[in-house]
Amino acid sequence: MSKTAFLFAGQGAQSVGMGKELAEAFPTAKDLFDQANTALGYDLTDICFNGPEEALTATENAQPGIYLVSWVAMKLLQNKVPDLKCDATAGLSLGEFTALAAAGAMTFEDGLNVVRLRGRYMQEACDETKGGMAAVINLDADATKAVCDEAGVRIANLNCPGQIVISGEADRIEKACELAKEKGAKRALPLIVAGAYHSPLMAGAQAKLETTLKDVEIKTPDVPVISNVTAKEHGDSNSIRARLVEQVTGSVRWEESIRLLLDQGFDRFIELGPGSALTGFMRRIDRSAKILNVADTASLEKTAAEIAG
Repeated sequence: MSKTAFLFAGQGAQSVGMGKELAEAFPTAKDLFDQANTALGYDLTDICFNGPEEALTATENAQPGIYLVSWVAMKLLQNKVPDLKCDATAGLSLGEFTALAAAGAMTFEDGLNVVRLRGRYMQEACDETKGGMAAVINLDADATKAVCDEAGVRIANLNCPGQIVISGEADRIEKACELAKEKGAKRALPLIVAGAYHSPLMAGAQAKLETTLKDVEIKTPDVPVISNVTAKEHGDSNSIRARLVEQVTGSVRWEESIRLLLDQGFDRFIELGPGSALTGFMRRIDRSAKILNVADTASLEKTAAEIAG
């Protein structure tokens, strides 16, 4: 029997105009954008649709914006294919919150508010530190870890074979890039980011998020949700809170998370929300796996038709 997992993207997937076409075409989408504006108390919709890019890229807008567009994409697909069954969810960093909400562990509005605050806390941590990140291409995990240990930085994301992201103090990232190339990396590229996500430099955001999550009702998910930091299924509500706090400074083990689902017999994956980064990762993890996506009206119609067919 076919098993389907919903996948949700993280920060970096945002682009000006995201969700606009869907809101213009589907009243359900417009209603969700309006609901989000009311819940947040400001016009996130306008920032998603019209920018400017600087405003959308700001972490406290990008995170709820991606969460919202991903939720809209999911709801529209479920409306198009009412008998579509989701057997598990997973999300990259920020996307883990969308995955939990999609699995019934928290409400849509609670998730939206939490990711906005998470984004604000992370931006504050970025402003207080001088951090950076880099993508290391075609160097294995053990060699990359050795580079990180020598340079004094951390592995932030294990995305897929051949792509690992490192994080830490900006000058140490430069050193790490040099070391990685010396050890055989095809490329080691500093990323244009506000700071050192998924590293100890985010400790200030971690403490604030922990306090925020104490006031959020979290339930045991209706379907399995894969944790970024353990690459295993989330447990009960207290465990979920703990893992979400750890995630702020911990490594995102995305490749392992996807391999867990593949090992469990999942044979269809649907990326929901802006961008297609997770589709790209999947093709490098297992090219034979079925991966669909919903980001706009064309991809919505294509994915719905493929599922129905």
